Amino acid sequence: MQAETIINRYQTVQLTTSTPGETLIALYDGLFRYLLVARHGISDTKNRVRTSEAMSRAHAIVSELLLALDHKQAPELCQNLTNVYDFCLQRLLHANIRRDAAALDEVMRVLTPLREAFTIAVKKVAAEKSAQQGSLSP
Repeated sequence: MQAETIINRYQTVQLTTSTPGETLIALYDGLFRYLLVARHGISDTKNRVRTSEAMSRAHAIVSELLLALDHKQAPELCQNLTNVYDFCLQRLLHANIRRDAAALDEVMRVLTPLREAFTIAVKKVAAEKSAQQGSLSP
């Protein structure tokens, strides 16, 4: 079996057994990975296909994050996130068309605090859940 197949199977199992918060963090991790690939490849004319693919995948992840927002749960937060994600999608499109590394830097700068905040929140929820389950044990 090829290593890529093993990795794909592992990632599938990991995503299907993860909490929604863990999946969110995994999406952000993947997004930043693609942004970095695109950022480093943007000036390299030999890797245009790889760079464009990375930007396309980053765009797809941000689009998915946008579509996953549940405006019924937290309307104000979701509207703010919609504005942030829309901005990022515009900057990704600009970066891809103009080969503009600064636009990718803007996306990373804007999304880094969100990723950090979500990571803290997911860890806090997991710790609270663990403590709650521990207190229920005899």
